[in-house]
Amino acid sequence: MASTRSSSLPSRGATDGEKRLEALALGRVAEAADAVASAACAGEVVRAIHAVASLLFPVDSEAVAGTVEEPFRSQILDAVTVTLSNEERESWRHAFYHGPAFPTMSKILLGNVALKWLPKINVSARQEIYDSFFVKGPPTEVIQALVPALSEKEFSKEDHQTFCLNLERLLILWLLDNKGVFQIVVDFICSKKHGEDILSPDKTISVSRVAQLLASVPDKARLGASAALTSPSFFKHVVSQLLAGAEATTIELAADKEANEHYVLSSMFHFVGEVLSRVCRRGSTGVLVAELIPKVRNHIHRCVPPDHRATIPEMVQHVCQSQFWFNMVEAMRDQHSIERLTEELLRQLASQHISDEEAYWILWTLFNQSFKRLTVMRAMFVDKFLLWKTFPLCCLRWILHYAVFECPPNSTTEILMQRTPNFFGILQSLVSIWSRKEFIQSYSVEQQAYITAAIGLCLEKLTKKELETTKDVLNSILQGVSCRLESPIDLLRKMASAVALTFSKVVDPKNPLYLDDNCCENVDWDFGVLSPKEFKAPLDAVETKTKPKTRENKKKAGEKKTKAIKRDIPDVRAKIVEINSIDHDQMSDTATNGQFEEEECDEEDMNMDAYSDSSLEPYDLSDDDTD
Repeated sequence: MASTRSSSLPSRGATDGEKRLEALALGRVAEAADAVASAACAGEVVRAIHAVASLLFPVDSEAVAGTVEEPFRSQILDAVTVTLSNEERESWRHAFYHGPAFPTMSKILLGNVALKWLPKINVSARQEIYDSFFVKGPPTEVIQALVPALSEKEFSKEDHQTFCLNLERLLILWLLDNKGVFQIVVDFICSKKHGEDILSPDKTISVSRVAQLLASVPDKARLGASAALTSPSFFKHVVSQLLAGAEATTIELAADKEANEHYVLSSMFHFVGEVLSRVCRRGSTGVLVAELIPKVRNHIHRCVPPDHRATIPEMVQHVCQSQFWFNMVEAMRDQHSIERLTEELLRQLASQHISDEEAYWILWTLFNQSFKRLTVMRAMFVDKFLLWKTFPLCCLRWILHYAVFECPPNSTTEILMQRTPNFFGILQSLVSIWSRKEFIQSYSVEQQAYITAAIGLCLEKLTKKELETTKDVLNSILQGVSCRLESPIDLLRKMASAVALTFSKVVDPKNPLYLDDNCCENVDWDFGVLSPKEFKAPLDAVETKTKPKTRENKKKAGEKKTKAIKRDIPDVRAKIVEINSIDHDQMSDTATNGQFEEEECDEEDMNMDAYSDSSLEPYDLSDDDTD
C-alpha cells in the first residue's frame, strides 16, 4: 500500500525519550496487527484496535464493549483501568502519529480490517475506535496516509471496490464533514507558532507535499466515486474552508503577542497559495472565484464603519484579517494561475453587476501589495489586460481605475488627482497601436472596440493642458481616426467618431465635433460588443485534462494562423480577411518599457515562465500517480 515514509524508522530529530515512546507505540501496533491477522471474529478485532485507540483519544470504552460479546467485552473494560492524563495522552499521540506507528497502523486499518472486518463491526464502535484514527489525528499526517492510498491497485476487483468505498468515506468524513482542510491550516499554524526561523527547505517541501495531495483527490478518486469528491463539489468545500481557516488564524495570530507572526504567516500563505494555484491549474478557477467573491466583499464591508459612505485605504489596512487578503494572490506565485484567477474574478464580478467602487476595492485589496512590488503583476494589468485580452466594458473601467488612474471611481481623489507618469505612457501605447493600419486590418472588432473604449475613457480624464503636452498622442489619434473613417465597416467608423468627439470636447468643450449623425453627446463605449452578456465565462467548474500538443499539431496550428480568417459580427457583418501579424514584443514593449522602476524585491520566486502564452496550459497531472 502507498505510504509517504518508512513504517519502521523513527522520526527524524526525535529525542531519546521520544524514540523510546515511538518504539513502544510501534510495539502496540505490532500486537494489534498480530491479533487482527489471527482473529476469528469481529470482537477480537475490536479489542485489538481499542487497545491502541484508548492510548490516543478519549474513548467511550463501555459503549464499545457493549457492541461485542464475552470474553472480549470484559477484556476491553479491564484494559482501561488506568486513566491517562492529558499530558500522557498527548505524548502517546505525538509518538504514534509522528513516528512509524501511524503509517503501519493505517495500512492495517485500511487493508485487512476494512476488507474483512469493518462491515461486521457495529457503527458506533467503528466511529469510536476506527474512524477516530483519521478524523482525530494530525491532519498533515492523515492526508499522507489516505490520499496516496487512492492509487492502490494490489487488490482483486471486488476487494478494490470495498477498499475504495471505505477510503472515500473516510476522506469525505474527515475533509468535508469534519472540516479537515480548516484543520490543516490550523495545524500548520500551531506547529510553527513559536518558530524563530523562516521556512526551511524541508518545511517548504512538506507544505507543498500536503497541498499537492489535497488538490489531487479528485484526480485520484475512482470513476463512479461519490459526487462529493468530484472537482466542482470538492474544491468548493476546500476553498471555503481554506479561506475561512486563513482568516481565522490571522485573527488569532494578531492577538497572540508571543507568536512569531511573520514566520507563521509565511507558512500559512505558502500552503494557501499552493492549494489555490493547483485548484486553478486543475481547471476549477470558476469554483474558486465563486467562493472568493462573497468572502472578500464581506471583509471589505466589515472594514467600513456604518457611518462612512466612502472607503479609504486606512479602513482596510487597520483590520487584522486584511493581512491575509493582501498576501493571498502573491502567495500563489504561479503567474498563470494568478492570471486565470484575475480574469475569472473580473468576469464574475461583471455578471453580478457589482458597482464600480466596490469592484475597485476588491481589486485593491487582493492585488495592491503585489501590484506595487512586482513588475510582472503590473504588466498583467496594463499590458495583457489592456492590449491582449478583451473584457466587458465595466471590467475595462475597473482595470483603468485600478491600474492606470490609480484611484477609486467617483471619489474626491479622482477629481483632484494628478496624472501619474504611467498614465501618459499607457495612453501613448494604446493610441499608437490603435492608429496602425495593421491593427485595423488584422484584429477582431471586439478587440478594436475594447482598445477604442480604453482610449476614450482615458481621454475623458484629460484636460486640454495635459493633452497639449503629449504631441505623440495627438498625432496618433488623428491618424487612427482618419484610417477608421476610410473603413467600409460602419462600426469602425463609429469608433472613429466616438474618439474624435471625446478628443474635441477636451480641446474645446463648447464646440464638440460630431462626425456621425447618430453620435450622442455621451458616448456609449460598449459599441454593442462589450456588454457582459456577450462574454461567456470559461467552464472552469468542469475539470479537464489537456493533452500536450505535439510538434506536428503546433506546426499545423501555426500554418492556420497565417491564413485568412473571416469573422462574422451579427450586427455589423464585418469581415476581416487580411491577417498581418503584429509583433507582440513591439506592442508590449511600448506599454512596459520605461514605465516602471526596478523594484527592490526579489521576483525569482514568481514563475516567470508561466507568464508567456505558450505556458498557459494545465500542467501534466501524470506525476500524481507516483504519490
